[in-house]
This record gives sequence, structure tokens and C-alpha cells, in this order.
Amino acid sequence: MSDPVLRLSGITKAYNHGKPNEVTVLRGIDLEIARGEVVALVAPSGAGKSTLLHIAGLLDTPDAGTVGIGGVDMTGKRDAARTAVRRSDVGFIYQFHHLLPEFSAVENIVLPQLANGIARATAQTRAMALLDQVGVSARAAHRPAALSGGEQQRVAFCRALANAPKLLLADEPTGNLDPATSETVFAALMELVRSTGLSALIATHNLELAARMDRQIRLDKGALSPN
Repeated sequence: MSDPVLRLSGITKAYNHGKPNEVTVLRGIDLEIARGEVVALVAPSGAGKSTLLHIAGLLDTPDAGTVGIGGVDMTGKRDAARTAVRRSDVGFIYQFHHLLPEFSAVENIVLPQLANGIARATAQTRAMALLDQVGVSARAAHRPAALSGGEQQRVAFCRALANAPKLLLADEPTGNLDPATSETVFAALMELVRSTGLSALIATHNLELAARMDRQIRLDKGALSPN
């Protein structure tokens, strides 16, 4: 059996250490996500889902516990090593698209590939293929301000997958969209994930969307349980 794409073991995280208002956000989190598995993370506001995603994606460090990505234990790794893994192995999607406003849709997808050492021509070809897959290739030359909310988020999905990561982490990826657009955008996301065999941990409040993933887990009071 292959190693899980993501393995969290005994993850704890607290803020305001040693102060009267110290808050423990995560309490001994254990989680494994297999290759090709899409997991829904359901949590009430303030439960710590963003903290959990940031730790899983090496943007934050736990107070205790280990984070493994692709079978590699990242515990204690230097910033350069963590950055390299984030750039090549992890894709991030947020509730807001965070596209660079001065660049076109296709340029927003080319740039992370250039930062990862990919030749511009190859990066351009991959960027256009991703845009075509989510149905917005005709808008490739448009800057984010000229795109609709659904188009912006689909471009953000493509950017997250630009470097062919092993793991996708998404924090309420359709949370800013109306129900009809949310459905269209979520379908595009799942098509991208399934077609690439990507593993994903997707935080959402939408139980209907969560039910369409392979597995649901719930984060509440710092602990995980099946939803």
C-alpha cells in the first residue's frame, strides 16, 4: 500500500500561550488522505479549519505532532524545504480568488510555473489546457476585474493546479458565490480533481457539496470525527 498523500499525526495548536486567554484550536488531530481521495472538512465558523489547512499545507507549524506529505515527514524541515514542497506538491484555493490584478487569467497560471522552473512555452500550453478544461479559455487574455466571480474562481482553481500538485487544500472555495454559480464552479473543481487523480481536503459549509465527496469529516472543539 502506498503512503497517504497527507498524514497528520497528533497535531495540536494553541494561541496566546501562557496567557489567561489562551485558546487551544486543535487537539491531537490525526488524519490521512489517500491518493486520489477527496475529503470534505465540515466545521462551524471559528472551529479552526483554516488553521488545520494552513498546517497541512506547511503555511503554519503545529505546537506538537507531525505533518507528512507524499510520504515525507516535514517535521523540523527548514523554510527552504517547506517552500519547495508547497510550490511543487501542494495547491491552495481560498474563498476569495486572490488573482494578481495586473496580470491576465493565463498569466496568473503561467507565473507559478515559471517560479517552479518551467519553461514559458510549456507553462503557457499547460495554462491554456487548464483554462479550457474549466471552460474559460476564451477569457484567457482578460484581467481578473473583467471576469465574473465564477470565472475568477475557476481561474484560481487552474492556478492551484498549475504545478501538478499531489495535494489540493481548499478553504470554502465556493463560499463567495451564489447557489447557481457555486454549483457550476464546484462541478468544474471536481472535474479537475478527478481527471488528475489529485488528493484534496476541501472545507465547506455546504452539506450538499460535502456529500458528493468521497468522505466527510467534522472538526468541532478541536477534534475530528466522521460527519
